[in-house]
Amino acid sequence: MVNAYILIQTEVGKAASVAAEIAEIPGVASSEDVTGPYDVIVRAEAENVDQLGQLVVAKVQNVSGITRTLTCPVVHL
Repeated sequence: MVNAYILIQTEVGKAASVAAEIAEIPGVASSEDVTGPYDVIVRAEAENVDQLGQLVVAKVQNVSGITRTLTCPVVHL
């Protein structure tokens, strides 16, 4: 299992609606609107890195109102 945090910047005033829509996507464990340099932080889960990439590119980035994403896979050192 691969886990990742996806940091998202949105258009002004869109954070809450983006977080709510992303929360409904299968593979998303949590989706929260936050303050700071990013507007939404998502925790995602996938079987492997390829599926994680598909989740981000095919589903998350297609949500209206997103301007930029940064995916941070969780590592276990």
